[in-house]
Amino acid sequence: MKWTSVDDLREQFLTFFEKKNHIRCGSFSLVPEDDKSLLLVNSGMGPLKKYFLGQKKCATNRMTSSQKCIRTPDIDRVGITSRHGTFFEMLGSFSFGDYFKKDAIAWAFEFVSETIKMPLEKLFITVYEDDEEAYNIWVDEIKIPKSHMVKLGKADNFWEIGAGPCGPCTELYFDRGEVYGCGQEDCKPGCDCDRFVEFWNIVFSEFNSDGKGNYKELAHKNIDTGMGLERLACIVQGVDNLFEVDSVKKVIAAVCKKTGGSYNSSEKDDISIRVIADHIRSSVFMISDQVMPSNDGRGYVLRRLIRRAVKHGRRLGLTDPFLFELCDEVIKGSRSAYPELEQNRKHIEDVIKNEEEKFGETLDQGLELLSNIISSLKSKVLPGELAFKLYDTFGFPLEIIEEITAEAGIQVDRLGFDELMKKQRQTARDARKKTGDAGWKPGDVDLFEEVATSLFVGYSQLCVKTKILALAKEGARVKEVTLGDVCTLVVAQTPFYSTSGGQVYDTGSIECKNGRLEVTNSQKLPTGQVILTASVREGNLGVDEEVECRVDPERRQAICKNHSACHILQKALREILGEHVTQAGSYVDDKRLRFDFAHFKALSREQLAATQQKVNEVIFSGQPVSVKEMPIEEAKKTGAIALFGEKYTNDVRVCSIGDYSIEFCGGTHVSNTSQINIFKIISESSVAAGIRRIEATTSAGVLAIVEQSDELLCKIAESLKVTSIGEIEKRLGLTLEELANANFEIKKLRNQRIEAMVVLQAKNAKQLNGLSVVVQVFDDLKPEELRPLCDKLKLRLVDSVVVLVAPGERNAVLVSVTGKARERYEAVDIVKGVCAALGGGGGGKKELAQGNILKIQGLEEEVLRILQG
Repeated sequence: MKWTSVDDLREQFLTFFEKKNHIRCGSFSLVPEDDKSLLLVNSGMGPLKKYFLGQKKCATNRMTSSQKCIRTPDIDRVGITSRHGTFFEMLGSFSFGDYFKKDAIAWAFEFVSETIKMPLEKLFITVYEDDEEAYNIWVDEIKIPKSHMVKLGKADNFWEIGAGPCGPCTELYFDRGEVYGCGQEDCKPGCDCDRFVEFWNIVFSEFNSDGKGNYKELAHKNIDTGMGLERLACIVQGVDNLFEVDSVKKVIAAVCKKTGGSYNSSEKDDISIRVIADHIRSSVFMISDQVMPSNDGRGYVLRRLIRRAVKHGRRLGLTDPFLFELCDEVIKGSRSAYPELEQNRKHIEDVIKNEEEKFGETLDQGLELLSNIISSLKSKVLPGELAFKLYDTFGFPLEIIEEITAEAGIQVDRLGFDELMKKQRQTARDARKKTGDAGWKPGDVDLFEEVATSLFVGYSQLCVKTKILALAKEGARVKEVTLGDVCTLVVAQTPFYSTSGGQVYDTGSIECKNGRLEVTNSQKLPTGQVILTASVREGNLGVDEEVECRVDPERRQAICKNHSACHILQKALREILGEHVTQAGSYVDDKRLRFDFAHFKALSREQLAATQQKVNEVIFSGQPVSVKEMPIEEAKKTGAIALFGEKYTNDVRVCSIGDYSIEFCGGTHVSNTSQINIFKIISESSVAAGIRRIEATTSAGVLAIVEQSDELLCKIAESLKVTSIGEIEKRLGLTLEELANANFEIKKLRNQRIEAMVVLQAKNAKQLNGLSVVVQVFDDLKPEELRPLCDKLKLRLVDSVVVLVAPGERNAVLVSVTGKARERYEAVDIVKGVCAALGGGGGGKKELAQGNILKIQGLEEEVLRILQG
C-alpha cells in the first residue's frame, strides 16, 4: 500500500463511488434533524433514516458521503488509551432499494484491492452466522479463501443503533500480524487481541427496529456501509492509532508547541495531550454546527469536552486560555472538506475562548476546594451536596469531578447529586411558569371534539360574517350565552389569529342583532380546531346564530409592526454578529417584541447601536413586504430561513422583506416596512447558556419610551436643581466629583483610624511562648476591611497569630499566622477549630484563612485553647 493522507483517502473513496453512479452528498450537521433518538449524529447512516424508510427520495437511489460524527460513551477513556476518540469521519456508500449484497460486496473488494491496493493476504472477512448468501458471494464470486472467512453471531454481525433501519452485516478486517496477536492457534477476527482491525462494515439493511426489540421487514432492501476514515488511515499510513494519522498528528504537534513539551516522552503528559487534541477537534466541529455550551443535551456534551480539555491543560502548565488558539490547526487540516469551518472561524474561536475564560475564573478555586474536600474526607464517598456545589458554583461537570476523585480512590454519591439536580430543575421550571389569560381550560378541548374545524381567513380579512357552531361555559356545552357570561366558542370562519409561532392571539368582537361578545383570546389546538374566549357585553347569542367577527384593527396592526421588525432584527443580527445567529425563540404582541438567539456573549453598546441603526435603515427605506404560500421544497430553494426543530407542513408561508430578509413564517405582517415607523431596542440579556435575548418595540411603543424618558429627565433635573434637561450632564458631573472627593476623605479617615487600631492592637498584643497573639472583634469594621488591617499588623508583629472578626449577619473571621508561629500553627487549622466550636465554616491556607462564625462570645478563650492545646 502507498502512504496516503486523510484528505486524499476521503477523496479517493467518494470519487470511487461517484463512478458507480452514487450521488456525492456533503456531510450532514452533527445536530440531528427530526430525530429524537439521537443527541448527536454518530454514524454515516444516522441522518439518512428517511431515505432508508422511503420518506425521502434520492435521484439515483445511491449516495456516498463522508459524515462527521461524535461519539461520547467512552469519553472518560479518551486520552487514557490511544484507541478512544470522540470525533471521527465515517465514509459511507448507500443504496436505497437499489442494489443489494452482490454489488455492495464486489465494490468494497474492488476499492480495497485496486484503489488502496491492500495486500489480499492481510484481508479477512466476517459475516453473520445465518447469512449464507453473503458468505457464498465472498467465497464463490470474490474468491476469498475460506481460511480468511469467519462466521459470527448477532452481537458482532447484526447492526443496529437505537430505533431505525438495521440488519445483518459483513465486516472487512486487516491483519496487523502475529506480533499484535494473542498467540492462540484459533486467533481470528472477533478475538479480543489487537491483531485483527475491523475497518469496513457493510450492513444489509432489511428491517426497521422500533428500538424495543421489534423488527419489521422493509419493503425495499437497503445497503449501508461505514468505514472510519481515521481507522483506514491508520492501516494505509502504517501507524498504531488515530493520534498518529497525519490530520490528528498535526493537532498533537500544535498542543506540544503550546505546552513546550513533546509527545511520547511522558505517559501522564501524553494522556493530557491526547485529551486536548481529541476534544478540540470535536468542539470545533460542534460549534461550527451551531451547538453552544450549556448545561443540557448536546450543549452539555460540548461544555464537558471544553472544560475537560481546559483541566488537562492545567496539568500541562497552561493557566491562560489556550484552546481557542488550537482551532487554527483543526480548521486548516479540515477546511478543504469542510469549508464552513473557515467561514465560522471567528465564531468558533470566540465561543471556545469565552467558555475557557468563564471556567478559568472558578477552576483553580474549585480544584483547591475539591482537593481540600478529598483530604478531609473520612470515607471513600464524596457527598452528593459537595459534588453539586462544585457543579453549580464552580461549573465542574460531574464527570470531571468523578475523574478527579477516582484518582484518589473516591466515589461520588450520584444519587445525592441527581436528587439535588432534580430539585434545581424543578425550581427553574416552576419559576418559568406564567399564568396565561386563556379563558379555556384543558377540559374544554373535549367539548368541541365533534365540531367542524374553523376556517381561518384572517390573513386577508379582519371582518367576516359567519355562524356560531358551538358554545360552552363553566365546562359544559350550552345553546345560548347571556349578558355577563364568560364563554368559549367555535365559529365557522374566523379572522382571529391564534397564538402561534411566537405571535400572540388577536382580540376583537363578535356581534349579532341581539348581542355582542368581546373576544379576549384565540387558541389553536393540536387538532387544528380554533377556540375563541369571549365575554358577553350586550344581550345574548346562541348556537347557529349568524354573527359578524371583527378583529381589533389597531391592535392587529401593532402586532404586525412588531412581527415584521422581528424578522428585520434577525437579519441585522446575522450581519453584525455573524451567520451563527439563529432564532431560539420569539414573542410578539402589540406592545413589544422579544427575540431569543444563539450567541455566546453579551452584545456591546456598539453592537446594539449598530443593530438598531440597521433595523431602522431597512424600515426607513420602505421595503415591500410580501407573504407567499408555496411547497416546502420550493421554499427551501429560495434560501428562506426556517426555525430549527419546527415542524412544517408540505405547504408553507414565506415572508420576504424586499431583498433583505426571507423566512418561513405563518404570522401576520405589514405590507411595507415604512408602516413600522421606528424601532428601538429596550434591553439585551442572557436567558440561558449561549442564548441571548433582545426586547424591543416599534412605532407607538417607541413614543411611549420617549415620553417616559422625558418625564424621568425632568424629575432628575428638578432633583439636581437645574432649569433645563441640557444642564443635567454638567451638574451631574460636578455632583459626582464632589462625591468622589468626599469618598476620598472618608477613605483617608478610615485608613488613619485603621493605623491607630494597628498601633493599639500591636501595643496590647498578648505574649504566648514568644509569640504575639491578637484576638479582636471590631464592631464598626466591614468584612473587607479586615484584610488591610491584618496586613498592617503583620508588619509590626513579625512572629504572630492574629484573629480578627467583623460582626454582622455572618460574623466574618480572618486568621493570620506569621514568622515563627508558622512552625507551630496553621491558619486553616485555627479557623476550622474556631468554626467547629462556635458554629460556622471556613478554610484557607497555612498563612491565611477565613470563615464565618455563628457566635462571637467565647472567641478569645477558644483561640487560646487551640494555641495551648
